[in-house]
Amino acid sequence: MFKPDILNKFKNIPTPFYYYDVEVLKQTLDLLKKESDKYGYIVHYATKANSNNKILDIIRSYGLGADCVSGNEIKKAIECKFNPNHIVFAGVGKSDEEINIALDHSIFCFNCESLQEMEVINELAKAKGTTARIALRINPNVNANTHKYITTGLEENKFGINLWELDNVITTLKELKNLKLIGLHFHIGSQITDIGSFKTLCIRVNEIQSWFVSHKITIENINVGGGWGVDYHEPDKNRFLDFASYFKLYNDFLELRPGQKVHFELGRAVVAQCGTLISRVLYIKKGVNTNFAILDAGMTELMRPALYQAYHKIENLSKSDVGSPKSEVLKYDVVGPICESSDCFGKAVNLPETFRGDIIALRTAGAYGEVMSSAYNLRDRVKSFYSDDI
Repeated sequence: MFKPDILNKFKNIPTPFYYYDVEVLKQTLDLLKKESDKYGYIVHYATKANSNNKILDIIRSYGLGADCVSGNEIKKAIECKFNPNHIVFAGVGKSDEEINIALDHSIFCFNCESLQEMEVINELAKAKGTTARIALRINPNVNANTHKYITTGLEENKFGINLWELDNVITTLKELKNLKLIGLHFHIGSQITDIGSFKTLCIRVNEIQSWFVSHKITIENINVGGGWGVDYHEPDKNRFLDFASYFKLYNDFLELRPGQKVHFELGRAVVAQCGTLISRVLYIKKGVNTNFAILDAGMTELMRPALYQAYHKIENLSKSDVGSPKSEVLKYDVVGPICESSDCFGKAVNLPETFRGDIIALRTAGAYGEVMSSAYNLRDRVKSFYSDDI
């Protein structure tokens, strides 16, 4: 992935920093658009995955909408010239201020997650003399077979309206005159690599659709969320997702009514493989049972491994230079400088013998990397560089 001339440029940039391969992002978007357009599907990019301005500008240029989970994400999407009529607003805890921001911009749809939220949106819309378009986020009770922290479609999760609440929700909705029901929304989790989970979702959506039909309720839009996972272990071998199979599955198993439109909210699938966290080795420390490679990047730059033991492929780029001598492979615990024992990127990682000053790449970091960075320990915020700028 990294050419020698780029590696030479890396050596002159203060670390840590995020490096984005713009061509990889564009090729991913080309594939996504080609396959989704076959079926007339509408894709909203999940802004929470990466809200870097340049990344958002590129994604918007491909005609994607925006899936936002905060008022500030809505503001950012508007600043980056996303069409408000292509913005959806999700989230289990929307504040009054955030709802008003969305109403002021006349966004396409609120994905509502509770009866009380619907009542609040109705009250705020009434105060503005407007009508808010909503979709009911329904908890389909589908196991996404992913990490428990990123599973969202089970009854035990905080997200969505449970099936047993639907009668009460529909009855109350008739009294909320400043709401217009335009869709159903589903999302079962993130980093889902078992495509069969999406087939199960389609079957549940079909069943739920039948319930609405039996109650003579017309639904214009079906939003099936996102969650299609990427390959963190082999980022070069499987750089691009099989979007053809993903969208075809929905076409094969989702039973639509005449005129219905299908929406997706993809984030990680769009940006994960285009981003890499670049760091330097500060120190090599010999331990009793292991060696430690201590980097200048830590959990403040890439939170995922500390948060839920997520895997990122770790490479010593200094040993991949053309002409560099081959080194003995050793095991290292690759850790950061933060004063927390959880500040660890990987244990017993096989790397060529590594030295102070070596450049290290943490791959597949374009999603939930930069966007989750922090200034804990009063760290400087991580900077970003792009393949078409260096």
